[in-house]
Amino acid sequence: METKKLFFKECHLAGRQYHDANEVWEELHVGTCLELKRDLDNRYDKNAVAVVYTNVDDTTGDPEDYLLGYIPANENEEIAQLLEMGWDKIFECRISKINPDANYENQIRLTIKILRNE
Repeated sequence: METKKLFFKECHLAGRQYHDANEVWEELHVGTCLELKRDLDNRYDKNAVAVVYTNVDDTTGDPEDYLLGYIPANENEEIAQLLEMGWDKIFECRISKINPDANYENQIRLTIKILRNE
């Protein structure tokens, strides 16, 4: 039996306090699926990878993206390169831990897996 997913990395969500996490905090749980997006315009990190939560509006059905933060700068180079090469569907990113009482950098942990190319 072939594995559908392979563990790639676990890390914290960097910069959470500067972005939209508070707007959707009640919707974020362990297991929530997030999207990784390359941020080529980030002036602070040339390999910036944004972590985005998409919420579908109940009344209109329209999706709305919330920037939660970033993959830490010391852990994002490989992901950034793969995203730049068009492999945006290769990753599955989920919340693996939430601790609202921790400092901002440790409130949300992420698990990133590589999906089998089918």
